[in-house]
Amino acid sequence: MQDIFAYIEQNQETYIKWLQELCRQPSVAAQNRGMKETAVMVERMIRDTGGEARQIETSGYPVVYGQFAGSGKRTLSFYNHYDVQPEDPLELWDSPPFAAEIRDGRMYARGVADNKGNLIARLAAVHAYLQVRGNLPIDVKFIVEGEEEIGSVCLPEFVDNHRELLQADGCLWEFGYKNADGRPQVSLGVKGMCYVELVCRGANTDLHSANAAIIENPAWRLLWALSTLKTPDEHIQIKGFYDKVAELSEHDNELLQNMIYDEANTLEKLGLKSFLLNLSGIPLKEKLIFQPTCTICGIESGYTGPGSKTVLPSEARVKLDFRLVPDQDPHEILHLLRRHLDERGFADIELESFSLEHPARTPLDNPLTRAVVDTARQVYGLEPTIMPMSPGTGPMYILCQSLGIPAVSVGVGHFASNNHAPNENIIIEDYIQGIKHIAAIIEGFAHQPQ
Repeated sequence: MQDIFAYIEQNQETYIKWLQELCRQPSVAAQNRGMKETAVMVERMIRDTGGEARQIETSGYPVVYGQFAGSGKRTLSFYNHYDVQPEDPLELWDSPPFAAEIRDGRMYARGVADNKGNLIARLAAVHAYLQVRGNLPIDVKFIVEGEEEIGSVCLPEFVDNHRELLQADGCLWEFGYKNADGRPQVSLGVKGMCYVELVCRGANTDLHSANAAIIENPAWRLLWALSTLKTPDEHIQIKGFYDKVAELSEHDNELLQNMIYDEANTLEKLGLKSFLLNLSGIPLKEKLIFQPTCTICGIESGYTGPGSKTVLPSEARVKLDFRLVPDQDPHEILHLLRRHLDERGFADIELESFSLEHPARTPLDNPLTRAVVDTARQVYGLEPTIMPMSPGTGPMYILCQSLGIPAVSVGVGHFASNNHAPNENIIIEDYIQGIKHIAAIIEGFAHQPQ
């Protein structure tokens, strides 16, 4: 692989410019901003690299599908997305979020870590391999959707209509990071999600707060409803919520024992003195990987601007996400939440779901996982951290496990990439290393025994 690694180093400025070009194109799915232009750009980039590419329409944003024919028997697919999160709050960015500026060895841009850096690293790896060797040792597919940041709403439709295009022997999932100690993470699954919004309504208009003596405040009512969901010791009180949580196997416990998680570095970088509930060691790792969550993502009501305004709000809203673990079903969790609110006298609170995704896991012992882990040692010179599942979420189950395709996550982000936050960034050196790792995976996967 040294010939391909040398080519990547010699052409790193080109690959950096590719990434800057894509990051400078806004693609905010939630606001339908720049989506058409970005899909066209991704399609063109795949073609310019030597692959076949087309846009496949859905009821929402199109999926960009690309193919590179190889000489081997195996097929590797790359799942990525071209949409990004909104860039708000703008005032907290140190440079314009779509400028893709490079400062002190890092590129800053909305979407550079999630997920454009990984997409272009994979495309660059294919390009480098083709330029040096002339042919790929496996078939490669790119599946690049435009709705991951809004819950992959139309991906089930795409999967149902195009199963033949998705067949592969393994899939490299969209993301990957280095830990605080510099070790690359290899993740073998994702948590599921039930993302909802609760709305409590009061009077048909905001009122002077003097009316609070006789008019119910929907903000208080919503807070009282929220207080029934979880106790201070993090136990979720929805009846039946834990009924289908899979028990940890002996193998799961072994993975937790071997999983490297640098607690001290993580706390230091976050400016914290301790983790939730003062957890550490195996209990901390088990909670991170194998336990579900209930999180308030945002809450809004009344006046929150500068100064004071004595107002009784007419409405209160909260967005919640429940991260789910095997074998929880997001549709069932949604039903249990509705029942919980109704039984506690909150039937009037409206409930809307935005994202319902199943958890997904891939076994440790399969050719793709072995190839990813072995080549990580080769490229990074460190033992990778093997995550039995990522604490994050994505549509891995419907695109991979439901079709019998193993999926593994690895990528170019790092512990402080600030995904979904101001000053999102990747380290340029990590990006170049990530390109090398993908090229090595292509080679390694082709020669892994079954």
